[in-house]
Amino acid sequence: MNRLFGRSSAPKAPPPTIDDTSDRLDKRVGQTDGRIQKIDDELNKIREQMKRTKGPAQARLKQRAMQLLKQKRMYEGQRDQIENQRFNMDQMQFAAESVKDTIDHVACLKATATQLKTDQKKINIDDVERMQEELQDLYDDNNEIQEILGRSYGMPEEIDEEELEAELAGLEDDMLCNNDTSYLDNALAPPSELPSTKEEETDPARLEEQLGL
Repeated sequence: MNRLFGRSSAPKAPPPTIDDTSDRLDKRVGQTDGRIQKIDDELNKIREQMKRTKGPAQARLKQRAMQLLKQKRMYEGQRDQIENQRFNMDQMQFAAESVKDTIDHVACLKATATQLKTDQKKINIDDVERMQEELQDLYDDNNEIQEILGRSYGMPEEIDEEELEAELAGLEDDMLCNNDTSYLDNALAPPSELPSTKEEETDPARLEEQLGL
């Protein structure tokens, strides 16, 4: 039966996403850092023990320390490789997100352009121009009305400007005459000669006449 009809293939699992791969790489980096830290702790213990031992025991501790250092170098190399892979994944994730943003941007521009075209169809340029002309006419009519309302009643339509200038010059002459105070100069000036009363006061005949003698 299987040969005639074949076997139904199982559904394929979806490929891992960039986020899943990046998380897995982060986990591996953490595990590698943990191994390196464990080696460092053991090396510190061996270093303290080597200070207290000598001879063959110290040689064995030294050999163990060399093995641990080799393991540490190996783990550090693996960690650097994983870090490079994670950096590449971050770059790919950035590029993928940039493409998505570009797609959204283009879609937004297309939708905006379509909406603008639809709105433009609702506007008639001739109607706009006609409305502007009507507004200009209304503005001119309003200015004319204001000018009419601002006219003065009973004013002569034509006035001789030369006659007005002559009248103005006459007013200025009158003002100068009214402001003339030269007549006060004589009144305020001191007398040139004062009457002498000293002789009258000392004349004996004048005094006797005043006294009735």
